[in-house]
Amino acid sequence: MLLGLIVAYHSLEVQLFMIDNCVDDWRIAMTSQRMGLIVLELVICSMHPIPGEYSFVWTTKLANRGGRFQSSSVEVPIDVALSLPMFFRLYLICRVMLLHSKLFTDASSRSIGALNRINFNTRFVLKTLMTICPGTCLMVFLVSLWIIGSWTMRLCERYHDEEHANLLNTMWLVAITFLSIGYGDIVPNTYCGRGIAVCSGLIGAGCTALVVAVIARKLELSRAEKHVHNFMMDTQLTKRLKNAAANVLRETWLIYKNTKLTKKINTSRVRTHQRKFLLAIYSLRKVKMDQRKLMDNANTITDMAKLQNNVYEIVSDINARQELLDEKMITIEDRMSMIYEQIEALPDLLTKVIQQNHSHQAIRNSLPTLVENINEKNDLKSQQANYTYANTNSNPAEQSQKHTFLHPNDAQAGRPSWSVSNLTSPATGGRQFLTPTVLRTSSVDT
Repeated sequence: MLLGLIVAYHSLEVQLFMIDNCVDDWRIAMTSQRMGLIVLELVICSMHPIPGEYSFVWTTKLANRGGRFQSSSVEVPIDVALSLPMFFRLYLICRVMLLHSKLFTDASSRSIGALNRINFNTRFVLKTLMTICPGTCLMVFLVSLWIIGSWTMRLCERYHDEEHANLLNTMWLVAITFLSIGYGDIVPNTYCGRGIAVCSGLIGAGCTALVVAVIARKLELSRAEKHVHNFMMDTQLTKRLKNAAANVLRETWLIYKNTKLTKKINTSRVRTHQRKFLLAIYSLRKVKMDQRKLMDNANTITDMAKLQNNVYEIVSDINARQELLDEKMITIEDRMSMIYEQIEALPDLLTKVIQQNHSHQAIRNSLPTLVENINEKNDLKSQQANYTYANTNSNPAEQSQKHTFLHPNDAQAGRPSWSVSNLTSPATGGRQFLTPTVLRTSSVDT
């Protein structure tokens, strides 16, 4: 039945492995290491006493027989050889502890362990138990090992030495071997008993170290207790410092009083106060040294908390600067995109500007020709007007009687009038013409 349960357990473990790794074939999960462990467990669990009475001859040398070794051969039942390997089945206790542990059965704990890449195996469960209740775990382990070692020692030695037939004697032998004492009053004779004694000594050395570590941890003050202890010691040292300083001042005053304020100096009293003055100074220095040591110890206690706070502040500052840097980078990216768009639009803008310049240049080139045409037309019109005016004023007798004045006072003042006769000039051969004033435009403002 035990072998069937072991096979069922490993089959479930293989199924879980297939589900976790999305494997379809179960033979992929059967590695050589897994197969070796399964075979070893089946071999260990298959060992047990067989029905019937079978025996074999066991020969060994007996010690403590007057300083001589005596050979002894006895007939031993085969159940002795088959019973000793059955103690290897104790590994099943660790598996039961793992499967029934709250850490293993709790889904939240398993999820947190998976996120932190922690394997919930027997070693992890034993570590947690040693952290939670180290004293209880060590006590149970030591007592169990003591009883098992005593029983196996008795089973190996009882057929060769009558002293080992009593369980109390074997318990004494295992205890002194476990504690590395070794009085030598009772010794094992068979190789089986000696092997058990060696294993007991090795395990005892390891357990002794564990006991010392556990006791040291239990005797160590907690963080809150350390803070309270440091506060109390600081208060006491402050009082001692005040008392020492007061003693120094008192002895200084007494020395001054006995040397300066008295008529007759008492040298013995002065030496006494000087001696007390030196002792007060030494006491003051010692108190200051104790305060310095206490501050060093307190700093080691609070260093982790201060370091944690400093790291938190640094990380917060880095995050704030990172956010500011991200904002600046986003602004720079926006500006770069705007510059890129403007650079892309620059060729079209240059093309438009060049076209406008060409059009303005064409207009500037056409304006002088247009002005000349306008001037020519104005000249022709003025000539025609002069010709028409000359024809209409061909009779000077009629025109001489007509006087035109620019202002009514011109006639009274005797000023010449603007008549056709006044416009005649001998240089022109008696021809009358009126030169029109024409506005000539040499340039056009654009």
